Amino acid sequence: MRLNLISKLAIATSLVLLSTMALFAYLNFRSLQGLLLQEAISEADRISETILRTTHNQMLRDDRPLFYKTIEEMGSQQGVERIRLINKTGRVIFSTKDAETGFLLKKDAEVCAVCHGGSQLLLTASSKHRSRRFFSESGGELLGITSAIYNEESCYSASCHFHPENFKVLGVLDVVVPLDRMHSVLDAFRNRSIALTLLVLTLTALCITLFTQKLVNRPVRELLEHTQMLSRGELDGLVQGFANDELGELADSFNAMTLNLKRARQDLEGWGRDLEEMVQQRTYEVTQMQAQLIRSEKLASLGELVAGIAHEINNPLTGILVFASLIQSNKKLDETLRNDIETVIRETKRCAGIVKGLLEFARCAPPQKELHSLSEIAEAALTLIQHQILFQDVTIIREYASDLPKLLIDANQIEQVLVNMFVNAGHAMLGEGVLHLTTDVEPGEGAAFIRIVDNGCGISEQNLTKIFDPFFSTKANKGTGLGLSVSYGIVQEHGGRIDVTSEIGVGTAFTVTLPLPDRASVTPLPLPPLSPPGEPSSRPCA
Repeated sequence: MRLNLISKLAIATSLVLLSTMALFAYLNFRSLQGLLLQEAISEADRISETILRTTHNQMLRDDRPLFYKTIEEMGSQQGVERIRLINKTGRVIFSTKDAETGFLLKKDAEVCAVCHGGSQLLLTASSKHRSRRFFSESGGELLGITSAIYNEESCYSASCHFHPENFKVLGVLDVVVPLDRMHSVLDAFRNRSIALTLLVLTLTALCITLFTQKLVNRPVRELLEHTQMLSRGELDGLVQGFANDELGELADSFNAMTLNLKRARQDLEGWGRDLEEMVQQRTYEVTQMQAQLIRSEKLASLGELVAGIAHEINNPLTGILVFASLIQSNKKLDETLRNDIETVIRETKRCAGIVKGLLEFARCAPPQKELHSLSEIAEAALTLIQHQILFQDVTIIREYASDLPKLLIDANQIEQVLVNMFVNAGHAMLGEGVLHLTTDVEPGEGAAFIRIVDNGCGISEQNLTKIFDPFFSTKANKGTGLGLSVSYGIVQEHGGRIDVTSEIGVGTAFTVTLPLPDRASVTPLPLPPLSPPGEPSSRPCA
């Protein structure tokens, strides 16, 4: 049999209350019984005292008929069972019950045991010790009290009496009263206590049921229903707010848990929906990083090949340039051929420049690293190009970080990288625009960066992945296409990376990131993930 919470609380509280009230009623019953018994003893003692005082003169005159008549009248009143007079030898000389008159009592009788029950004879005793309780033949409980009749001076000095002076006690007066009234009061008290206990239990159980139903059972049932909804996967329901107590806090916790579970489910569903797209994007990024690694390996292989070819080409070019110069300086040269010789010398020098660039690309000198300020190197690179005609109408904005730490770099090589990028930016802006320079620390990566942003023509997306390839150029016959390739190799030798974002008609942003001194000799910076085709670039281009 399953008991609900209300029944359990009502039964438990009723048992506790019943035990408490039963103990309280028992203690009150015993206390009331003692008080009523003491009152009965006092009343019986007053009757005895009244008889003794009333019959004192009659005993002095030895008026026995009147004395017995008085005792008989007092014994006939309501509330008195019997009265008897016993002399010092233990004989009943008078009793309201005629059958007891003349009966001789022994010392071990109840009425005599008050004084003769101990090792010594008691001449005086308290009313409590002079009383006794016993049952009659009909089963009713009786209370008897014995009062001694002392041999006072008025007794042994009277002329009519013959009691010697050395007699202390002349006899005893035994008064017996029924305890029916006490038992009636006790029964009435017990009945009232039982009725009151039942009434209190009923009211308490009713109040507990009502308050438990409102304050405990209803909130618990709602919480249980909410838990069952959660187990079924229903996350839309919320528990209504309760009072500002523990159950209210529990309801708030349930609601917060439900919202967290709902949010987690939405996140999981969103991740499930976006998983394929994320996988595609990560695959594209891995492909791009692999392409960059392949490009680096291809550049290294191409550099070795170019170095050999450049050496082979450089020697005949030197011979051509020397002999062409000798022919040009010969005074016997026909003037009609002098322009042709100058063309040969010019183009030979141009080929030599290309070969020199190839050698620089193929055999990049090991960087001589020292601590330098990236902002100072950028300013030195600007000093080299800002007075050129290409930059006369270009506004240069500098935003250098004041607390930028110094980097362990080769200042000349980094300056070469920045000059290449500044010149490329000037060509992209066609000599007119804004060149924005920013230096700062990359948060969380342990690296510093310089960002070069121009508002030139921009680079198309199909060309954006080719700009670091050797001999690739978008400037027609204005360059060899080796500047960015050489810059890429220099930055990679420093353990850094170059990021580029561009948008046609808006501009291009190059970001050179170099490790801080505590990471410069440990490991190169990771290659950045590139944006897949069709998505906007992750860096500003303005």
